[in-house]
Amino acid sequence: MPPPPDSGPATPFDALPSPLDAVPELRAAARWMIAAFGAVGAALIGVGPLVAVGRVHGLGDALVAGAALLLALAGVCLAIWQVSRVLEPPVTTTATLADPAVRGLRELIDAAPADFFGSAATGVDDLLRHRAVAANIQRAIAAEPDPRRRELLRHHLARARANVGRTDPYVRWLLAMTHVWQVRAALRTARRWCLLAVLLVTAGAVAFLTATGK
Repeated sequence: MPPPPDSGPATPFDALPSPLDAVPELRAAARWMIAAFGAVGAALIGVGPLVAVGRVHGLGDALVAGAALLLALAGVCLAIWQVSRVLEPPVTTTATLADPAVRGLRELIDAAPADFFGSAATGVDDLLRHRAVAANIQRAIAAEPDPRRRELLRHHLARARANVGRTDPYVRWLLAMTHVWQVRAALRTARRWCLLAVLLVTAGAVAFLTATGK
């Protein structure tokens, strides 16, 4: 991946697609998974009771068949519930970068910051510090009674704002990438839950067929 430009109005990785372009694809995969498990649930609800009619003899077998059907449906509901979380738009701010879900992204960037930020910053924290510096100076100006010191602080504030303007394109790219990383992490988590859901559906289906096939 080529490094972003060190100066000028162009945004980082300007020649490449925006990271946000990946979000619709990730959510399309989530919708496909929901549709697949929904079809399984519809089959269980529609076919299961019909299969059981006339094949269940005694209260014990009926309870086993009912419990097995509920177990399979619980697996379907678990999968749909977890995958649907991918469709929830996450709130992404600079504070999100401290979330364990995006730790891999931070480690990737901090391992080779020049590949992502050029000479603009030596890491994620260094990139974000300019905003904090500008905010601190602004507060100091508001609380400073001495006109001369206030004028000096305004000079520092101008420099801090210049740094913010220089690094803002990189911050916007970083937030976009963080947003995608959150959706990606949610989809990965949903896939793990889906594996558990498949086991529940399989166990329920086997128990149901066993109870109704005696």
